[in-house]
Amino acid sequence: MRGMDEFALIRLLNRRGSPGTGRPNETGVKTGIGDDAAVMKPSAGSDIVVSCDTMVETVHFLPETMQHYDIGYKAMASSLSDMAAMGARPRWALIALTVPSGPSGTWTAESLQELYDGLYACADRYGTVVVGGDTTSSKSLLTVTVTVIGEADEDRSLLRSSALPGDIVFVTGPLGNSAAGLHLLLKAGRPAVPIEDMEETVRSLVLAHRRPEPRIDAGAILASSEAGVCGALNDISDGLASEAWEIAEASGVRIVLDEERIPLSPELTRYASAAGRDPHDFALYGGEDYELVGTVRRERAAELAARFEVAGKRIWLVGEVAAAGAMNKTDKGAAANLERAPMPGVTLRSSAGVEKPLPKKGYNHFA
Repeated sequence: MRGMDEFALIRLLNRRGSPGTGRPNETGVKTGIGDDAAVMKPSAGSDIVVSCDTMVETVHFLPETMQHYDIGYKAMASSLSDMAAMGARPRWALIALTVPSGPSGTWTAESLQELYDGLYACADRYGTVVVGGDTTSSKSLLTVTVTVIGEADEDRSLLRSSALPGDIVFVTGPLGNSAAGLHLLLKAGRPAVPIEDMEETVRSLVLAHRRPEPRIDAGAILASSEAGVCGALNDISDGLASEAWEIAEASGVRIVLDEERIPLSPELTRYASAAGRDPHDFALYGGEDYELVGTVRRERAAELAARFEVAGKRIWLVGEVAAAGAMNKTDKGAAANLERAPMPGVTLRSSAGVEKPLPKKGYNHFA
């Protein structure tokens, strides 16, 4: 970075040919990168949906776990996932980059360009246009903040607070792969190597951690379904347990998850067995899968599953929603625990039908 000022860095990182001043094209951008602010034209009949996510060096990524391209890709993917969880279409993104300077700075112009290549690759994949941002320096750590602006059909955003007793709980894909991939990378304890150079048996787990795919496709199906079919919706960024708790608290209900129905990939099951871990721990508490968890009205669950099947996709039905305070009395010990548990809340039901409170665990920056 020596000899490069802020404006030279901006010119290097921001893609040539970004939308500029003029009439809005299919991207909706009237004024893009190069002015004090971007100007966009939203679609008629749409609500604006906005989300912001930050990735911090040593907190969200380490040299042992991520390559520069992966950091950029994942930073964009995590923000786009919030759009999917709202049933929104991502349209535009702003990127704020803070780069360490001085003797402690280890980031070069080349490594930052690789990071931005990852950001742009993910944005392009999901039809999102980068329209601006900010570039600053720091004394220690690199941070990347991505703000995504999307659109949802007017009054059709999907919220955490819409679960009702009697709903069925679903997820959009196998869980725990990302957490297992991180566990594997930290255990290896070596600088990150390209995914292509890894053993095939673990490649899918590492790929799930480094380059997660936001479920924009699933969010679009849920948003396009008849109003009222999908209840609550959330993305799985901090683990299924944590996200289920968020829905339960926002909706004032109790969520019951069936342990044996939580989808686990064969690769996760094999890795967990070799590592001496319970695969459900990765799924419940690991996070960064960026699948969606939501609720569907019981009488419409089969219809929703069919909609996904027609699109070549699938949902897994993993539980149900009960009224806050309702309990499964099949086990006196479990019932006693439930009576002491705060309601609303989340419980985990075993194959024998016994429920136990599910701790509100998952990644928490300030725990």
